Amino acid sequence: MSWLEYHSKTAHRAPRRTLCRALDLFEAEPAPSAASTTHSSALELGCGGGRDTVEMLRRGWSVLAIDSEPTAIDYLLRRSDLTHRERLTTECARFEAIPLPTSRLICSSFALPLCPPPSFFQLWSRIGDALLPGGRFAGHFFGERDSWNHGHAPHQGLTFVSADQAHDLLAPYQIEMFEEEESDSTTPRGESKHWHVMHIVAQKR
Repeated sequence: MSWLEYHSKTAHRAPRRTLCRALDLFEAEPAPSAASTTHSSALELGCGGGRDTVEMLRRGWSVLAIDSEPTAIDYLLRRSDLTHRERLTTECARFEAIPLPTSRLICSSFALPLCPPPSFFQLWSRIGDALLPGGRFAGHFFGERDSWNHGHAPHQGLTFVSADQAHDLLAPYQIEMFEEEESDSTTPRGESKHWHVMHIVAQKR
């Protein structure tokens, strides 16, 4: 399956619930803070076809959407439901290799674990540095029981963590959502898979 076919299958699904939880929490904050959410800066690491980008723009955020696949950026920019384009900036790059701008929200749905371990832990540290105090991370870690955690191609070089490791990584944050999910399904590419995923929303103290 090509990346274009992949995005065509997945890009118009509902935005991730981790992102929606983070956006709802911002909107529920006291009036001065909630008002400042309008056009606040959001960074999406691994935007794919744009299902989360579109929601952040719709809800008033300015978004820098990054993906290493040119087809993802192209698909995002061609979406018919893409509104407020003046608040969208895109960049085609591997996000573990570029500077991260200061942001109020950093979203990374099912993308961070695709980094190899040394890059993953360095990137996680840089995410913490880039988040403003009171800012939020919304995204996912892969758990150790995920079926991709076998070291075989094409899934070599991914990062998997235990629940204890995840909580250690989140120590500088107020955890607002931490849900471990294990389920069996078929991926959009037709591969049978056991998922072990941690759904996370965390606010920088």
